[in-house]
Formats: sequence, structure tokens, C-alpha cells
Amino acid sequence: MGTGSRKLTGPAIAASELGPIDVVLLSHDQHEDNLDAAGRALLPSATTVVTTAAGARRLGEAQGLEPWSTTRLQVASRPPIEITATPCRHGPPLSRPLVGDVIGFALRWEGQQHGALWISGDTVLYSGVRQVADRLSVGTALLHLGGVRFPISGPARYTMTAAEAVELAELLQPRAIVPIHYEGWKHFREGREAIEREFAQAPEEIRTRIRWLPIGVATAVEA
Repeated sequence: MGTGSRKLTGPAIAASELGPIDVVLLSHDQHEDNLDAAGRALLPSATTVVTTAAGARRLGEAQGLEPWSTTRLQVASRPPIEITATPCRHGPPLSRPLVGDVIGFALRWEGQQHGALWISGDTVLYSGVRQVADRLSVGTALLHLGGVRFPISGPARYTMTAAEAVELAELLQPRAIVPIHYEGWKHFREGREAIEREFAQAPEEIRTRIRWLPIGVATAVEA
């Protein structure tokens, strides 16, 4: 398709060091930067895999969700988690037949203090993503950034830019904003430095909510 990319860094943690995996939330399965060969080999070790409806059909042992559909996960004696799929568009208008289906995930559970934990998934900012601000109260937002572009498609973008993240954060007003999905592959056009420059110009109420995750280090997120 002319949109191939190249991996620039290896994993921060080896798959063998991850320990037991209860659930994999897989926004999409059709692109190697989101599910490479090592990731596919890891999936059978997870108790549950939740992904798009189309992805579930391809993978077989997975639960598929359409945007705004919900499933409830119960693992051992832990409190159940409600997972709602949220809309994504992984490219410019009319690109879905080329790039395929993608979803984000909103996680809610009993006792949650500040709103849902929302993972945007690989998406640009468009009306479907803006619906999240209308339909959900978000406490922590993990935003897929990187401003992905490919030479063959010129200025068209396939994930959010930092500027779009600021606009979205102003709509969501989450307690914490966690930038992810901006490093490790050649197709990312905005790395951390570029994202930080954009965030530095954001309103103070947004700047003070940014939380950077150290790569390969377990981090507690208040929920």
C-alpha cells in the first residue's frame, strides 16, 4: 500500500518478563506497528483479548467489539471491569477501506474516583472521537499521538498530532493526560520533543495534567 514503516527500537521489556496477562486490549490487528509477529505470538498467553469485530474474526480466539458496544470482564476475585469500545478513524476521510477498523477503549469499574480510563486507539481527531467528550466522563486519557504520515499520502495524517491532543484535552478535561504511541517507528512525525513544545503552549490547566510514562517502568495511575 506504500504505507510501510520500519521499527527503530526493540521492546523495553522482553515478553518473557511480563508475567501473567489477564487481558489484552488490541485497538487493531492489521498493522504491524500495533501487532507485530512477537505480539501475535504473545496473544495466546492472555486470558482474554478484546479487539475490533473484524479483528476478532481474523484472530479467532478474541472478543470483538463495535464502537460504543460494551463488554464486562471478570478475572478471578477482582472487581469486574466494564470495557466500552470508542470510535476511531485511523486516517483521513474515506480511508477506512484502506486502513481497516480500529477502536479505542474506555474502562470503568466500581469505586473509580475520577472517571473512566480512556485509551484513544490509533486515530485522528474527528467527530467520532469528539463524541467521547459528550458521552463519557474521562479521568485519565491515554492519547495515541505521533502525527503519523507516509510519503505516498503527502500531508494526510493517520494519528493525532500534539495540537489535536490539546484540542481534545480541552474537550475532555481529564484529570491526567498520558501521551503514548509516538516513538519506536519511522512513520512517527512528532516525537517527544515536538510534543513537549506544543504542550508548552497549551493552557495551564492542560499543561499541569500531562503525565509522561517512563519506558519499561511500572507506573501507578490514580483512578
